[in-house]
Amino acid sequence: MSPINSAEQAPAGSESQPAAVPLAEAGESPSQEYTASESTSPAIHAAGLSKRFGSTIAVDSLSMTVRRGEVFGFLGPNGAGKTTVVKLLLGLARPTGGEALVLGAPLGDREARRRIGYLPELFRFQALLTAREVLRLHCRLLELPKATWEGQARGALETVGLLERADARVGTFSKGMQQRLGLGVALLGDPALVVLDEPTSALDPVGRHDVREIIAGLRERGATVFLNTHLLGEAEHVCDRVAVVDKGKVIATGGLDELLGRQSSVRLKVSGLGEHASSTVGRFGRWHREEDWIVVEEIDPARIADLVSAIVGRRGRVEAVIPEHKTLEARFLELLGGQ
Repeated sequence: MSPINSAEQAPAGSESQPAAVPLAEAGESPSQEYTASESTSPAIHAAGLSKRFGSTIAVDSLSMTVRRGEVFGFLGPNGAGKTTVVKLLLGLARPTGGEALVLGAPLGDREARRRIGYLPELFRFQALLTAREVLRLHCRLLELPKATWEGQARGALETVGLLERADARVGTFSKGMQQRLGLGVALLGDPALVVLDEPTSALDPVGRHDVREIIAGLRERGATVFLNTHLLGEAEHVCDRVAVVDKGKVIATGGLDELLGRQSSVRLKVSGLGEHASSTVGRFGRWHREEDWIVVEEIDPARIADLVSAIVGRRGRVEAVIPEHKTLEARFLELLGGQ
């Protein structure tokens, strides 16, 4: 990440900026003891990570592992501790307990931080700078070779769909355009780990689709994406695995299939089955009627075709079949309700 503290070096009035995160101060030099191979170590590994602010526990013995090359969703309600965890992982705050490794190095390691791209939820660029100038500035903060600045800036602008506005001042940009530019800054230098905090919050449907494509491209080139979001639909679209956090603890983690379960339900509009309904449908799972519909719960999706065949074999007429899967939102609320 950037070797310059943007909060101290940027002109007055600017706020935190993507990829320009202050480096560790004295006492946080890179560890000489950690020797795990980069190719085998996780992108992020936290064990018992904790953070207190006085008597308030923001992060409570949090443990999780993010694998290399995956898109990992970090989900939770407001106040769950998500932003504090991100700050700890980026070295912007010191933990009060536990430990973590990021890209195989201890928290705050200078070299590891150079290889992290970061898009914060709230940021502001200098209004008088053009988009190209913002990107060149951050190339400088990242200490990229000067000869690469123009190519890096152009590539980022093209990726986020702002190439035609490269020389327009940021002050003329809409919120969505500024969000795109922030994402472009986070992609500079081909980072191994990209941390995105609510990247689609200010975007229209086209912009959200573009961000999904960018995330897919990052996965294809082997980068790890850590997606902090409350938009559960976005997580369902792009994440390989997710963790649900509440009150500073991870309460569930795994692939979407694991969290949602492989079972689903199916609604069938059936006529003519008569007295054979119970014996025909009952062997496929729990079921009940809703007017003209039969609802079968906890059925393996692969068995729905067999269910239809069984009904037809009993001279039943199937007029409609509607599979119903548990959504991530429903599972999310279920998990929180159990806490």
